[in-house]
Amino acid sequence: MKENRNNQKIGAAILFLGFALLFFILFSRVLFIQITGKADGHELKNEALQKYMRTDVLEAKRGTIYDTNGEVIAEDSTSFTIAAILDESVTTNPEEPNHVIDPEKTAEVLAKYIDMDEAEIRARLEKDGDPFQVEFGTAGRGLSNSVKRKIEAENLPGITFLRQAKRFYPNGRFASHLIGFTRLVEEKEDGKTSFEAEGQMGIEKSYEKYLEGQDGKIRYTSDLWGYLLPGRHEMVAEPEDGDHLYVTLDSKIQTFLEDALNEVEAQYDPSKAFAVVAEAKTGKILAMSQRPTFHPGTRKGLDVNWMNDLVEYSYEPGSTMKIFTLAAAIEEGVYNGKEIYKSGTYKVGPNQVRDHNAGAGWGDITYEEGVQRSSNVAMANLLEKMTPGVFRQYLEDFRFGQKTGITLPNEASGSILYNFPLEQVTTSFGQGTTVNAMQMLQAATAIANNGKMMKPYIIDKIVDDTTGKTIVKTKPEVVGEPISEETAAATLDVLETVVTAEHGTGRPYHIEGYDVAGKTGTAQLVGEDGKYLTGTNNYLFSFIGMAPKDDPELIVYVAVAQPKLDNESGSAPVSKVFNPVMRNSLQYLNVKPDENIVSKTVKLEDYTGKKTAEAREAYAKYGVDPVIIGTGSEIVKQVPAAGEKLLQGEKAVLLTSDKWTMPDMTGWSIRDVLKVTETAGLKLSYSGTGYVTSQNIKVNGLLKEGQKLIVKLEKPGNAQQANENAKEESDQSR
Repeated sequence: MKENRNNQKIGAAILFLGFALLFFILFSRVLFIQITGKADGHELKNEALQKYMRTDVLEAKRGTIYDTNGEVIAEDSTSFTIAAILDESVTTNPEEPNHVIDPEKTAEVLAKYIDMDEAEIRARLEKDGDPFQVEFGTAGRGLSNSVKRKIEAENLPGITFLRQAKRFYPNGRFASHLIGFTRLVEEKEDGKTSFEAEGQMGIEKSYEKYLEGQDGKIRYTSDLWGYLLPGRHEMVAEPEDGDHLYVTLDSKIQTFLEDALNEVEAQYDPSKAFAVVAEAKTGKILAMSQRPTFHPGTRKGLDVNWMNDLVEYSYEPGSTMKIFTLAAAIEEGVYNGKEIYKSGTYKVGPNQVRDHNAGAGWGDITYEEGVQRSSNVAMANLLEKMTPGVFRQYLEDFRFGQKTGITLPNEASGSILYNFPLEQVTTSFGQGTTVNAMQMLQAATAIANNGKMMKPYIIDKIVDDTTGKTIVKTKPEVVGEPISEETAAATLDVLETVVTAEHGTGRPYHIEGYDVAGKTGTAQLVGEDGKYLTGTNNYLFSFIGMAPKDDPELIVYVAVAQPKLDNESGSAPVSKVFNPVMRNSLQYLNVKPDENIVSKTVKLEDYTGKKTAEAREAYAKYGVDPVIIGTGSEIVKQVPAAGEKLLQGEKAVLLTSDKWTMPDMTGWSIRDVLKVTETAGLKLSYSGTGYVTSQNIKVNGLLKEGQKLIVKLEKPGNAQQANENAKEESDQSR
């Protein structure tokens, strides 16, 4: 018994010593770690700091795009991304939960505010794998501040928001293919996902390196849940915002163009329409747009046509190319406007070139009349006189077949089809050889600018966001002198007669008070099988005009493809863009009408009771600008009445038998407004003097006899006021 007790004491002593030794070892280890801050070679302080160190991105603001007058076209605005926290550990007080506690209710409420089905939202909230938080894809991004506030007012536990920048386009559909748009592109860094705005087309893409900016970073210590700790240590790298672009567009002129294209799109439903307005002496683009188009904020309509038709689309220009054949012939001294030739057909080997009236021609006529009538045979004869080799050099001098170098993506170069005699002849009148709209505009500047050809450009300047200094400034650039000053003036003289002569194809483009020089074009379109399409509407109708003729300020080029014509000529939709845009732009730029211009007077027949299409076509032939009130097929009233005299280019109003609709009166004189009120029996109230800048009845709105029409008039030339008015009208329309 005694021996057993001794053994127990010895065992207890050994066990005590063992525990003491173990405690000593552990105590020594803890003491060592406390003193040195190291364990197994690792710096514990650094690793703890790393564990609770958070890094967040400080987003750079994308540069703003302004028009030439400083009006905003595209800018960053704040938007929000919604997220739902699912991890229960973030809730420390059950009475105030910080995570989603009721997925069913949460999904039901969120479905009212984001574009996602309730079932799909609930599925995300009940996601397997115990995620810390979930987001809702594109449906949960780009939320406005007003939507964010509405969701917050629902008091949903666990719902939080991440702030981010969103691109805002205040003018909506406004030079959309030119300006482009941005898209949030997913980027991953250090296991974290972020979304960066990236330009996808147009200026937003071409000038990405200037606009994008450089994000900053902030690093800070936090607790387990990511909240900032008291006495935290922060490291901040400030973001560098993007630079600001000033484009050459003038918002007022751009609005003139957009409105005109809207009207043509609604009335004629063309497959394609595009137009550009430029300063004749500099190549500066003041407006450009196309249809179909899209809204850069929502991208609605982008699926119809992604391509910038004014830059990327190459096409046969048709008879507008005759401008440059004429200029080359004048420069070579082979053009004599009074010389007689036989129109109708021209033989090229086994083939025949025909004039556009099925080869009937107009008998023996002068070359001047041939240009006025847009005779293909006249061009073929001029080509023969100067020889194809010489004209080939002029095509190169006018820089056809070469990109203009305008700083926009994917510019087409076009191609000069000139290998065989028939191709050489057809090129002289715009068939076979292809161009893009910028090439046509560039070549036209040589005619309008004393022989000096100006490169078209769209960027005025780029301004550094930090310093406010201009880092890029575009200056007008002469890219060639294909013809002399004398030839340019002579060409303008001939092109003026295309608009003023009795048989000129450009008569519908006459503008009262301004002498216009220009040329029409009707180009066949090529189908998918490579063959020319047939049918009345399967053409690209166009007009390129310069005004005032003696000292051109503006060049306006308009083209409309496959419009739905109702017994009308192809000039109808084109003139509905060219005439108001050229007239309103000249007035806005304070280019005063020439009071000495004597317009021819015309005497109208009685068209009441006749078909609307017949009356419209007859008015166009008279050189009168017909305003059609209503959608009826028959004319019930006309102002001025039959037998009264009016000037070429003046407005005449035709009232149809059904659904009277309001025209766009922007830029009209009070005299023309009175014609509409007299025709439709409206009561007129107006203020100011000059030309119409606003109207109370919406364009294409239904009219009733006795309805009150209120218009505001302003004198042209006050650019600042005009821009303010345009902005107010844009704000009201939104």
